[in-house]
Amino acid sequence: MSQRPRSESGTIPSMVAVQNVLRDNTLIIVFGASGDLAKKKTFPALFGLYRNGFLPEGVKIVGYARTKMDEDEFHRRATQYIKNPDENPEISAKIEEFKRISTYVSGGYEDDASFENLEKHLRSVESSYQSKERNRIFYLALPPSVFIPVSARAKKFNYSSDGINRIIVEKPFGKDLESSHELLRRAQAEMVKNILVLRFANVALSAAWDKHSISNPFGTEGRGGYFDEFGIIRDILQNHLLQVLTVLTMERPVSFAGEDIRNEKVKVLRSIPPIAQEDVLLGQYVAANGKPGYLDDDTVPPNSSCPTFAVTTLWVNNPRWEGVPFILKAGKALNEAKVEVRIQFKDVTKGIFKDISRNELVLRIQPSEAIYLKLNTKMPGLYTRAVPTEMDLTYKRRFLDGKIPEAYEALILDALKGDHSNFVRDDELESAWKIFTPILHWIDGTNGQQRPRPLPYPYGSRGPKEIDAFVGKYGFTRPTDVYSWPTTESANL
Repeated sequence: MSQRPRSESGTIPSMVAVQNVLRDNTLIIVFGASGDLAKKKTFPALFGLYRNGFLPEGVKIVGYARTKMDEDEFHRRATQYIKNPDENPEISAKIEEFKRISTYVSGGYEDDASFENLEKHLRSVESSYQSKERNRIFYLALPPSVFIPVSARAKKFNYSSDGINRIIVEKPFGKDLESSHELLRRAQAEMVKNILVLRFANVALSAAWDKHSISNPFGTEGRGGYFDEFGIIRDILQNHLLQVLTVLTMERPVSFAGEDIRNEKVKVLRSIPPIAQEDVLLGQYVAANGKPGYLDDDTVPPNSSCPTFAVTTLWVNNPRWEGVPFILKAGKALNEAKVEVRIQFKDVTKGIFKDISRNELVLRIQPSEAIYLKLNTKMPGLYTRAVPTEMDLTYKRRFLDGKIPEAYEALILDALKGDHSNFVRDDELESAWKIFTPILHWIDGTNGQQRPRPLPYPYGSRGPKEIDAFVGKYGFTRPTDVYSWPTTESANL
């Protein structure tokens, strides 16, 4: 299983990963093919891989969902979010090719007859294959409530007996430790590499990457999604941001092999105790700026206490990180839609310096990938005055010919290659749930305590007004003004 940072209007999927690269004679079956996630993320990612020659030779794609529609309608939905600037003829031709390798079947998710009918269609599609080998990838772009019935019936009726079968499953995987155990038992399957390079390929950073130099890392993310059943913590913190945290804090792996990376991530997770209630701040957005509040949504229970914003502080009890707070923040309906990690280094020794800014390393994951290192330097001129400046690596400016793949493209390609490094092992999933389950039961009201009420915050704001005091108690310093480069005139002062 994999838990990955997600993009603006959908969730990043998890997957069941096994070895061996899938090449020829491969079918990709997309369950939930009529839903928003499939339309906006899954199919555009598959098209991107197809257009660039990364899908297996002769690949076929089959969409499956409850919705009854003909193939013309399916093709329209599957390609409507594919970007084609200025109606590029080359892209248009590839879209038509993509349609020709894609077919659709409608059916239920909990009846055997539907999956038997699906199997007939799959065998019909595979009849054009020249060799006996039949590989199948099952992509579950579905709500967790149907993971088990769909995966069980797919295994019973649709698994290939003449090739490799792999399942990609949308997170979150379960609602707490117990439910994830149940899903693992029922599924019975083995389920931001740049940060690794940044950390371990640069001696200048590796030497300062511990409790002696770093004051606190602060991870933030703002976005929308479905929340009332799972909430912001399950949807983002427990998987996406926790995965980033493990990569930031793990020891250097023996290699980039998936097992070596996951071994180090599990060691870190086992060093993190369950989150304490005093290390949590919850919020729920209310109407503001002409936008409705969370409770104004007709699909939300009128008295819902589901948090749409959360800040949690985690502690890593090992020699490298003891005493360093790791602050994770995520929210819906915020003023910015971004994913970034902000690492603050400790203050310099006082004396000759006064009111000097902290050094910060900022890793911007979405949008516009970038790395900033905030330093202090002397302002040019006759006076000795320290001013903040930046070493800026914005990918689109630095790597002019480089294409940064969409997260879904990278994950599906990893599934085809059998690359495990971004996927979560069952012991890693268990360790992650142990960290979050106690506060989730507190928020859900299932631990015998009174449920906490989330603090209100206006739609389009930074979150509850209490956020600054909350993170401030852990030593996080928020810049009071926006940084700008010194101008020629100011340099002559």
